[in-house]
Amino acid sequence: MLLIFALKKNEKALILTAHQPVYLPWLGLFHKIALADSFVWFDDVQYQKKDWNNRNKIKTQNGPIWLIVPVLSKNHFEKKVGTIKVNNVLPWAKKHLKSIQFSYSKSKYFDHYYEFFKDVYNKEWMFLSDLNLHMLEFFLKELKIEVPIIKLSDLKLSGQKSDLVLNMCKHLKAKNYIFGGEGRNYADKEKFVESGVRPYFQEYNHPVYFQLHGNFVPNLSITDLLFNMGPDSYDIIMSGNLNRVDINLSLSKNE
Repeated sequence: MLLIFALKKNEKALILTAHQPVYLPWLGLFHKIALADSFVWFDDVQYQKKDWNNRNKIKTQNGPIWLIVPVLSKNHFEKKVGTIKVNNVLPWAKKHLKSIQFSYSKSKYFDHYYEFFKDVYNKEWMFLSDLNLHMLEFFLKELKIEVPIIKLSDLKLSGQKSDLVLNMCKHLKAKNYIFGGEGRNYADKEKFVESGVRPYFQEYNHPVYFQLHGNFVPNLSITDLLFNMGPDSYDIIMSGNLNRVDINLSLSKNE
């Protein structure tokens, strides 16, 4: 199911959020997307090394491990995250598939999801962003989160950090913007309010759910939740957290 499309003429993204392309995202990203009317794929910003763009954690019998996609990141300060290429000289895909199989073959929903990963890792991906987006679309479909995705690179906007986010909100006529928790460190809240855009800062309470391999470990990839909990995953992601009804009530009180 392709979720990328432009907003129709005069359509307003009342609640907007965004995030850089990340590999096998954590649960908090899906909570943030589920609260929004539209989600911007932030593929037109500088690539950051040792970030979540090309890596995340799964849980094995020996504890959490990193799954890292090798990339060609030379001169990365001059490159946008959407232009970063995968280093397919290294056999990373085979290793990731084996790690997932080894870690989750005994999970309740292994057979439901394994074929997707097998198909993904049998393809050769040129761009990291394309790999991440393909996976995100699948995860959103499985979670039944139907939120349109807009590529930042298609908007041709200017600005850095907080100014770029604000310009994006203005361009898409958003009245509210959901920052991740770290947004408090860089968002110019006064400028947002003055521009008629209300900033909201996500506070995600990580749920506890059944996991294989011993004591519960938080902040893993969405793959861990899906393999273990299957169709209950969406409700688990949202449990103990603000939902769409809550955020709409909260925003309407501030009208």
